Amino acid sequence: MTTRDGPQDRYKAVWLIFFILGLGTLLPWNFFMTARQYFIDRLADPQNTSCLSNQTSVGTASELSYLQSMFDNFMTLCSMVPLLIFTCLNSFIHQRIPQQIRISGSLVAIGLVFLITAIMVKVTMEPLPFFVFTMVSIVFINSFGAMLQGSLFGLAGLLPASYTAPIMSGQGLAGIFAALAMIISISIGAQQPESYIGYFTTACVAILLAVVSYVLLPRMDFFRYYSMKDKTEYRVYNAELETKRDLIKKDEPNGMEQNNSKIIPVHNPDEKPSVISIFKKLWVMAMSVCLVFTVTIGVFPSITAKVSTTLGKESKWDLYFISVSCFLIFNVFDWTGRSLTALFTWPGKDSCLLPVMVVLRVIFIPLFMLCNVQPRNHLPVIFSHDAWYIIFMIFFSISNGYLASLCMCFGPKKVLAHEAETAGAVMAFFLTLGLALGAAISFLFQILI
Repeated sequence: MTTRDGPQDRYKAVWLIFFILGLGTLLPWNFFMTARQYFIDRLADPQNTSCLSNQTSVGTASELSYLQSMFDNFMTLCSMVPLLIFTCLNSFIHQRIPQQIRISGSLVAIGLVFLITAIMVKVTMEPLPFFVFTMVSIVFINSFGAMLQGSLFGLAGLLPASYTAPIMSGQGLAGIFAALAMIISISIGAQQPESYIGYFTTACVAILLAVVSYVLLPRMDFFRYYSMKDKTEYRVYNAELETKRDLIKKDEPNGMEQNNSKIIPVHNPDEKPSVISIFKKLWVMAMSVCLVFTVTIGVFPSITAKVSTTLGKESKWDLYFISVSCFLIFNVFDWTGRSLTALFTWPGKDSCLLPVMVVLRVIFIPLFMLCNVQPRNHLPVIFSHDAWYIIFMIFFSISNGYLASLCMCFGPKKVLAHEAETAGAVMAFFLTLGLALGAAISFLFQILI
């Protein structure tokens, strides 16, 4: 169906495809992050534990090995630094490498890494080699994930602003899906390492679904219209302009053009947009999304996953506490915040209130550090009750999803149409810059506690 303004997104098919691609972008990483107990169990010193059958068998915080106690920090660092580097590369090379190769190739590569990870569940390894293997896998997943995410946001920048929202919403749902999968595995008693074969294979299936969805995308009239609109307009207008110039030259004896009408500047599709000039137009949105994720990754999960329930280790709630209170609640309300941008976008893209709201999120850093994080050496516990931690997590996650989505939606709309794809890549770079900065300062927060 085509109207004067272009074809319609029939059955919201393009919206759904971008949602699935957003899901495939973060689902692998969320499966890695929520499976932290599996990795921590396998990093236990052989002389201190003879089996990995019980998820609580790692012992108290004082009995953790160095690799176990620092796993969350190193996992965050090894994920966010390559994410930053490859997102930066994508901002400059996305015009040279075809978008099809960047997106489909990244999805296939991530799927292969997860397949190897599932196989490695059955392979016995010493803690240090396993730690190295895990960190290398995290580096590969996030390197290709950066190319995928940057390319996807650039692609969405060609479409109306509302089509960035399904990517953000899909990414939020990825965390919910991973957290629920982990809770279900705990509830049915699937605590043996072998059970994680199916857990990691599930992520491979989701990636396959994303690949199929991406293959279908170019078949959609709605997507083809917006992805080719600028080139088509340029060719039509340029042909008309050349015709007018030819007529003027015939009318003027000296061949000089004398036209009092205002000439509309025409964009040449072969001209590459300047990254620096684009950044000057959207730097407020770029810095805002960077700060949003700096605050988030600075404490999640490196600090928030170390909070202990006040009910004690002997309670059954302790088995579910981090999976529910940290990962599930964060992902549910993060997804809620991302999805709210599909209903309303307040404050507007030119409002000063948006960056102010972003800066105010810094308050969550000391709030979580003063919760019952264990072990701790310096700061006192002010908010010991589980309810405080859960309340903080709800507001922390919903503000993360909502503000980040607003910034990502508004960024490409502050530039010209032909600059939208590059603007999307620039916004993705600053998003990952925030992730990397958060990973770096998480070590400082760990020391301060």
